[in-house]
Amino acid sequence: MTDLEFIEQSVARREAMILDANDKIWSYAELPYEEYKSSTLLCDILEKEGFAVEKGVAHIPTAFTARYSRGTGRPVMGILGEFDALAALSQQAATPSKSPVVSGAPGHGCGHSCLGTGALAAALAVKDYLDAYEKDGTVIYYGCAAEEGAGAKQFMARDGLFDGVDFVYTWHPASRNEAQQHCSVAIMGANFEFFGRSAHAGGSPHLGRSALDAAELMSVGVNYLREHMIDQARVHYAYVDAGGTSPNVVQDHSLVKYEVRAPKVHQMKELFERVVKVARGAAMMTETEMKYEITMAFSDYVSNDVLGRFATQCMMEVGAPRWDDDDYALAKAFLESYDPVTLDVIKAEIASKYGAERLDALLARPLDAEVHPYKDGPHPYESGSTDVGDVGYAVPTLNLNIATCCLGNVGHTWQMTAQSCSSLGHKGLLTAAKMLALCTVRTMQSPETIAAAWDEFRAKTGGVYHCPLPDDVMPPVGRY
Repeated sequence: MTDLEFIEQSVARREAMILDANDKIWSYAELPYEEYKSSTLLCDILEKEGFAVEKGVAHIPTAFTARYSRGTGRPVMGILGEFDALAALSQQAATPSKSPVVSGAPGHGCGHSCLGTGALAAALAVKDYLDAYEKDGTVIYYGCAAEEGAGAKQFMARDGLFDGVDFVYTWHPASRNEAQQHCSVAIMGANFEFFGRSAHAGGSPHLGRSALDAAELMSVGVNYLREHMIDQARVHYAYVDAGGTSPNVVQDHSLVKYEVRAPKVHQMKELFERVVKVARGAAMMTETEMKYEITMAFSDYVSNDVLGRFATQCMMEVGAPRWDDDDYALAKAFLESYDPVTLDVIKAEIASKYGAERLDALLARPLDAEVHPYKDGPHPYESGSTDVGDVGYAVPTLNLNIATCCLGNVGHTWQMTAQSCSSLGHKGLLTAAKMLALCTVRTMQSPETIAAAWDEFRAKTGGVYHCPLPDDVMPPVGRY
């Protein structure tokens, strides 16, 4: 029996359980740091399968590790799982017209229900492989909470949970099958609070000092800053507390969240300090007090070319998800659910990636049915961020993108929520499980690949993890 045949049998044996777990986590749709039912479900399965589970790691109640070892325990192999949802993206399963389960409720608009359970199936298959072939090794499933929030992996890395690990694989639901080649950008987020003095806005406005004015002046200052930062940088903000709803009261408190992104951590930190200076200036202009609290930060994701080339061969051996006519029809319905402007952008992207001559055929059957080659760096940056980047600065790491949705799908949408609990999500996560497991056991059997991945890792990162967060910043559980 080949490695792939063994893994396929392992995944098939647990298919019903894994899909049931996906659908349950999808229905729980728990927000970052609140994934208690999802985390418990995954831990219970892993414990029943013989893994040693440690819950509440890195001061995060819903984060955990699950370890299974044989013999010497070397090499040590990591597989990352996520399971948090996004606010306000509730949607009926497999339904290509907007129809929330509960209006305004959370939904798995990034497919993390699939991510967590696909990674789970992979970890169980690797465990089966170690047992069946009496191989030395350790497989660790990392239960990574709150990727959509302030993250967990950077706190886990800071606490040394990836120390001694030889390599890590993970995956993400996507519209395309390939080892991730692009880099993600670093990000830092903070709460900025302004404290003023209330007064009657009509009778004695001169006695008031408006915290809302300070927050608005900060917005103006940051908007002027945008012209004077690098093209790849981003600044986002959201008002959390505007100081009340009475316009005839000078607002004595305001709170605004800011996030800054840039390709590298040092660029991100430099830009963040400039935003802090703007906030201080706004406080000076309004004679208010300002304080800020850093709540999150992720390092940039840097792809490992050695693992990228190696994993792509494994992915090609597994092959893309086996779609049928019903899958193509469902994908077409989801694609056509987008508004005309978005659909025009999607069509242009498909033509750019696959060739204009294939556009009509792909629009009629909009699912990726191939595994794409890996191209060595230098790799371009895309403006999203993920705490997987921090794992990649702690140990050689690779992310696989596996199709679970229609071509051109826009993430963080109700469309993605619906597809994550459909035949598309199911077939994608089961394919991801096979790919992750095969990549892991093949890398385990190739010490020269592990050594080369570490050489590249040290060259790109310096070989020592530096958390982008200050040491005193703890996970903002219950306050993010």
